[in-house]
Amino acid sequence: MPQPRFFQLYRADDDTTRRELAAGLSAPQPWVAPKFLYDALGARLFEAITELPEYYPTRTERSIFDAHAAEIGAAVGPGSVLVDLGAGNCEKAARLIGDLQPAAYVAVDISTDFLRESLERLQQCHPALPIAGVGLDFSASLALPPGLLGARNTFFYPGSSIGNFTPADAVGFLRQVRERCAGGGLLIGVDLVKPREIVEPAYDDALGVTAAFNLNLLLHLNRLLGADFDVRDWRHVGLWNEAASRIEMHLEARRDVRVAWRGGERRFAAGERLHTENSYKYRPEDFDALLRDAGFTRMRHWRDARGWFSVVWAT
Repeated sequence: MPQPRFFQLYRADDDTTRRELAAGLSAPQPWVAPKFLYDALGARLFEAITELPEYYPTRTERSIFDAHAAEIGAAVGPGSVLVDLGAGNCEKAARLIGDLQPAAYVAVDISTDFLRESLERLQQCHPALPIAGVGLDFSASLALPPGLLGARNTFFYPGSSIGNFTPADAVGFLRQVRERCAGGGLLIGVDLVKPREIVEPAYDDALGVTAAFNLNLLLHLNRLLGADFDVRDWRHVGLWNEAASRIEMHLEARRDVRVAWRGGERRFAAGERLHTENSYKYRPEDFDALLRDAGFTRMRHWRDARGWFSVVWAT
């Protein structure tokens, strides 16, 4: 039986990571990039979040794919190279492979170790399909190994992760995709604007799983930076910023605290916040405008009955 190919292009640079984290913690409005939420425990906690009753994005997107898979497959057309960005356990792509009928499948995530088991299982289900895993921080660069892309490429970016980019950064990222999918297109999940009473609980659930996910970041910072954050000094905040059309996640100091790390320190006043994540929500026409700015010209949307989420095919 054929075996998946693996390319590990991302190499962690501890010094660069420490400089990035220290710069964020020392900024006038302190922040940490959301990618640091996903250590091993953080990834497992996020999987638990997707099962919560408040967290609508995952199951709503799944319902769209289940209802419209044949239409989506017809729009995309068979025979392209399917490039799965942030593939994770590859479950979403696996559910669509029968309808999309790709010529090859390329799963992109930051670590091929994370992809290996999933891709080996997928290869058993599709022995004739060429499969590759690429360890890459695609938010920084979409430079894939030579020979993996074809004459027609379908980039697959589900899960509304595009919302973690600011709109300006999203355009830059989408332009990189556009340069690599001529003849094909982009199949992307987008979370849509909805009332505060629906969107806020999705990021601040009653069980406190999202709070644990956010607070776990502090333990990760302690390991990466040699810091001395005490989780008990902080609380999770998830709020809807209507003016910016985004959910914001913060960690708020419960009391005056001093945090030290190798080469630096900062005093946080009670109530001061450390910004950990944004998740922008879009109106369909605004996201189409974003895609046009990135060079896409034709868009087709599939939405759930409530209009909470959209799957977009852009060419």
